[in-house]
Amino acid sequence: MNLVNAGSLSNDHNDILFVNFNQDCTSLAVGTKTGYRLYTVNSSEKLQETYSCEKDIEDICIVERLFSSSLIAIVSMANPRKLRVYHFKKGTEICNYCYSNTVLSVRLNRNRLVVCLDERIDIHNISDMRVIHTIRDIPSNPKGLCALSVDNEKSYLAYPGSSQVGEVQIFDTMNLRPITMIPAHDSPLAAIAFDWHGSKLATASEKGTVIRVFSVPQGKRLFEFRRGIKRNAAIYSLSFSPDSLFLSASSNLETIHIFRLDAPKEKPQEENQSWMSYFNKAVQSAANYLPTQASDVLTQDRAFATVNVPNSALNYRNICALTYIQKNLRLLMASADGYFYMFDVNTQEGGVCKLLTQSSIYVPNSSLFNNSLGKDVVNNSNFNSNPINIIDNNNLLANNSCAKCGVDINNNSGGSYAQAACKNVKIEPDDNERIIKNELASQAGVAKNLIKLSDTTEFPPMITTKSN
Repeated sequence: MNLVNAGSLSNDHNDILFVNFNQDCTSLAVGTKTGYRLYTVNSSEKLQETYSCEKDIEDICIVERLFSSSLIAIVSMANPRKLRVYHFKKGTEICNYCYSNTVLSVRLNRNRLVVCLDERIDIHNISDMRVIHTIRDIPSNPKGLCALSVDNEKSYLAYPGSSQVGEVQIFDTMNLRPITMIPAHDSPLAAIAFDWHGSKLATASEKGTVIRVFSVPQGKRLFEFRRGIKRNAAIYSLSFSPDSLFLSASSNLETIHIFRLDAPKEKPQEENQSWMSYFNKAVQSAANYLPTQASDVLTQDRAFATVNVPNSALNYRNICALTYIQKNLRLLMASADGYFYMFDVNTQEGGVCKLLTQSSIYVPNSSLFNNSLGKDVVNNSNFNSNPINIIDNNNLLANNSCAKCGVDINNNSGGSYAQAACKNVKIEPDDNERIIKNELASQAGVAKNLIKLSDTTEFPPMITTKSN
């Protein structure tokens, strides 16, 4: 769901640098040259801007929000090796870290925060932001491709196991151990996504013609869908619906595909079988004797529903998500053209989805953003729009030192995370442990006037660090 790692096909504008939905598709985060903005998709099916931060941190190339809480993780183009974690409603920086290379992507759930570099992945415990594990020497992953399941009981991490073929490594971030390797495609991976329960994984390769779904952690292939035969496509995003019955795939082409994940139904044996049933059996039998590629074409399913990308959004990268709003399935699309689109998905008939709403996610020179620490915005619907372009993180790999302190971070390789972190960042273990104890006591009702861990609007506990 990350748009920051590859450029848009149109280079006219580059004000929007990042767009992504949160874990349950209730919020949309937008990073721009002048700051970042958070939007909410409410029950009335309208996109409402709820928070904006301008002129405090510029050139935001990553902004990830933890569900609908106040926790956000930010990376800027000015400091591409530094991750900052904020409690945005309080305007407080919780902590920051410097890495040995550019931060390519960040993933969060209620247990873990994952930072993906080109050849390394760091796993943080989100309750105190400590690094608890580092996966080193992974195959080169310049786009920062990875996925983190959001289920509270399953916290699986998926990332490419090869830069030559489409292998997927599955890692258990709770027990800190590898689970399995899935040989998903013959070509390198382009997109991966878990379902909401962490029990299914969707994959697409750089060819973009076939979408596969595997069981997790078993790694068994469950479904195989064909997006098209004639043309390859660059897959931008994959997204499951909350009930795991539908899967969307967006690409650089003019159609977004929605597949239905129906379990095959066993039909009772009929005494008088029709001619078509004999024909289907013959096709299945013949497929067993054909080469693998030809057999796959015969057995692959087609899209259940489609979305025609609006003309204004063609040639721009997009990110899509499936969610239910008032019990109706909706496809949400945020595009690098500066607009948010919502489509109705007919779960019974399928077909072409109807466009319901269109809203701007770009507000240039807005008078609303006059507070450097950010400002809550209520009932704002008067937006102006300009086409935009998405930056390429590969252009941020030149500097070898921390932008803040000038330390050559590449000399800090090996050992613990603390040895690789910026020396100017101070995190006191005793203070962190004391804060966590106070938060737990507050949750139990012993302490008062403290942030409760059970309060999702304040999760996780705020840990403030100071830099010299």
